[in-house]
Amino acid sequence: MTDPSHSAADASLTKRIAVVGGGIAGLAAAQRLLTLAPTAEVALFEASGRLGGVLRTDRVDGYLIERSADNFITNLPWGLELCRELGIESELLPTDPQRRKALVVSRGKLHPVPAGFQLLTPSQAWPLATSPLLSFGGKLRMAAEYFVPRRSPGLTDESLESFAVRRLGREAYERLVQPLVSGIFTADPRKLSMRAALPKFWEVEQRYGGLIRAARATGGDEKTSMREASGARYGMFVAPRDGMGRIVDALAAKFPAGSVRLNTPVARLRRDGELWQLTTSAGDAQAFDAVVVALPAPQAAKLLADVDAPLADDLGRIEYAGATIAISGYRLEQIANPLECFGFVVPDVEKRDILAASFSSRKFPGRAPEGCVLVRTFLGGALRRDLLEIDDAEVRRIVQRELGELIGAKGEPHLFEVARWNGAMPQYHVGHVDLVERIETRAAALPGLALVGNAYRGVGVPQCVHGARTAAERILGVKPSRGSKG
Repeated sequence: MTDPSHSAADASLTKRIAVVGGGIAGLAAAQRLLTLAPTAEVALFEASGRLGGVLRTDRVDGYLIERSADNFITNLPWGLELCRELGIESELLPTDPQRRKALVVSRGKLHPVPAGFQLLTPSQAWPLATSPLLSFGGKLRMAAEYFVPRRSPGLTDESLESFAVRRLGREAYERLVQPLVSGIFTADPRKLSMRAALPKFWEVEQRYGGLIRAARATGGDEKTSMREASGARYGMFVAPRDGMGRIVDALAAKFPAGSVRLNTPVARLRRDGELWQLTTSAGDAQAFDAVVVALPAPQAAKLLADVDAPLADDLGRIEYAGATIAISGYRLEQIANPLECFGFVVPDVEKRDILAASFSSRKFPGRAPEGCVLVRTFLGGALRRDLLEIDDAEVRRIVQRELGELIGAKGEPHLFEVARWNGAMPQYHVGHVDLVERIETRAAALPGLALVGNAYRGVGVPQCVHGARTAAERILGVKPSRGSKG
């Protein structure tokens, strides 16, 4: 980072900047570049015919359909900051305060997540003691977490399964932790890195000696921090009134005419003296002072193979999984369950064919016609890759069967669509933090290059925005924006 006194005017000395990839990270990077260096020429290259990457909102038969993420969390400030800059903060809706809870499937029945259980931390004794999710022995083992010694200082990373079983016991892991975490990361818990995916829990164990001890810390600061890290504070989630696509549209509206090149894959990138030579698949070659690569890690690896082979090799080590989202619209009278919650998660030990279901129109208003409900059901993930290969008819059969058994859905949905995101979800395996640090070190040694996206330091919209804004500021050599550190 250059001297913080450098101004946006100084930044405009970087004349031409390419952004490769038009997902939320690429868009946020381009927007930050244009804001800080309005005289620079910023060109955004997107291989597909639309912007937004996995973020996509459609209106179908009176339903507002989100085909991937349907909200973002506000305890990380960067999503809110972006919406404020775009002038759409007033359009953000909070979740319905009357339904801020989730359910867990246990032996074929739905039960609430015990109050005070924050993904990995049992912070309230009575709700857990009375919950039918765990046996008496499982509850005793969880309570004994207070006496479990902290990990060895020599342990530099650990899988979620190892950490949760070690601290909370096998039953709590299988019945509570695994389904709640899988609902966020669609990951294999035997490989998911605590240090990368859930760093707050990793840190407080070493600091306080345990999770319950941390939750009882004087002042409650760590308790609050862990609640925020868990993603379980449903009141912290917001979404634009018109869906997540509204953020994409607002970003796109900020770009000068001709700066966005849709249907333009980038085939080659190389360093030529002090410039970057970018060649599209159509053979169009252009020179840029800097390049922001906002692609999934495997695509970034291919693009950078001729620039820095070790960097490309490390990028190729980041594995990906996928998910299928089945989107169903029902009339309320077709559903026996009152749906007074935001959805449910399914433990792997239940041996069912779905990961979770989200009741979109129960979280936010305007997602379904009057008297109807919109349900998004998730299949696949790292543990059930076989279900990513089945056709839409089989997806529909599975979803109708599962929703029929679990929430009493009857008859045919009058809306049914399938969104497929094969290979779209980076997997933060054990060792991910060290891998990313190595990637960032090599990338920083290449002047004018930045890597952004959900493959590195967070899969959520706020983390992607943060990484993109920080990268833009670093390329321009300007003072970091508020909140850029952390």
